[in-house]
Amino acid sequence: MADKDPISIAKRVLRIESEAVRDLERRINKEFSRAVDVIYNCKGKVVITGMGKSGLIGQKIASTFSSTGTPAFFLHPAEGIHGDLGILSRNDIVIAISNSGETEEVAKIIPIIKRLGIKLIAITGSTKSTLAKVADIIIDVGVKEEACPLNLVPTASTTAALALGDALAVSLLDKRGFREEDFALIHPGGMLGRKLILRVEDVMHAGDKMPIVKSDTGMKEILIEMTSKRFGITGVVNNKGELIGVITDGDLRRSLEMHPDIMKKKASEIMTSGPKKIEKSALAVKALKFMEDYAITCLFVYDNGKEHVPVGVLHLHDLLRVGAV
Repeated sequence: MADKDPISIAKRVLRIESEAVRDLERRINKEFSRAVDVIYNCKGKVVITGMGKSGLIGQKIASTFSSTGTPAFFLHPAEGIHGDLGILSRNDIVIAISNSGETEEVAKIIPIIKRLGIKLIAITGSTKSTLAKVADIIIDVGVKEEACPLNLVPTASTTAALALGDALAVSLLDKRGFREEDFALIHPGGMLGRKLILRVEDVMHAGDKMPIVKSDTGMKEILIEMTSKRFGITGVVNNKGELIGVITDGDLRRSLEMHPDIMKKKASEIMTSGPKKIEKSALAVKALKFMEDYAITCLFVYDNGKEHVPVGVLHLHDLLRVGAV
């Protein structure tokens, strides 16, 4: 190894770790399915524990579980034997991660787990270890070798455990019917969360801010409405208040070329019929895609069930401003 260049070493590490994950795929069996069912039906807490590198993997798995609909938290085994085991109750499930299955700190908390009658899921690289012998469910994440040239530093083994945790989380996500909206509710602070919960009605301009003229409105009033509202567009409504068309800056330019007497025209004579609209409860990202599909920068908004009556207007700049893009 000492004579090899960094690129060769890196490729060797990635090869070993990818092979570890592929080997793991071939060993997924009914024990994995049992683990998913037990976690899914848990009436208490999902508690994940592990020491050292396994502990760090456990923290990540707990975080992934929690963010995908399976509330979970990490219990440090060393802290557990000094009082933190008090958080455990009989309806909980414990997932213990230990490559050797002989981790001293994990072994010390097993008697309490068993005494409480808590189901124990072992994620281990040794199916004949102390941890495996007392576990209710064993998931084998053993690897042929570590990527470390000394075969000592946890590398391939932690990668396998991490991948297994993701497999559990995604299986549970699917079993729960976890949706984008559910993800957004527990990630409101992130960019993705905002995209998934932000709706058209949260961004649109309504009331007096919405540019609207009647079908018999003259050009002077049309120009005043479009200039004052600054959207480069105005909606056109009939006597019932129903949206029957729109007038854009482009419509004005084309009409000016076609009609020398444009100032004598009414809104209904220069408007574009069949305007694109969107319901106010639609996701903002849906509105963005709608605009992209039709190469437009503005959409009129209607209330659910009242498709012909405009209640607001949405501009592409509004979506850019709130980070929906």
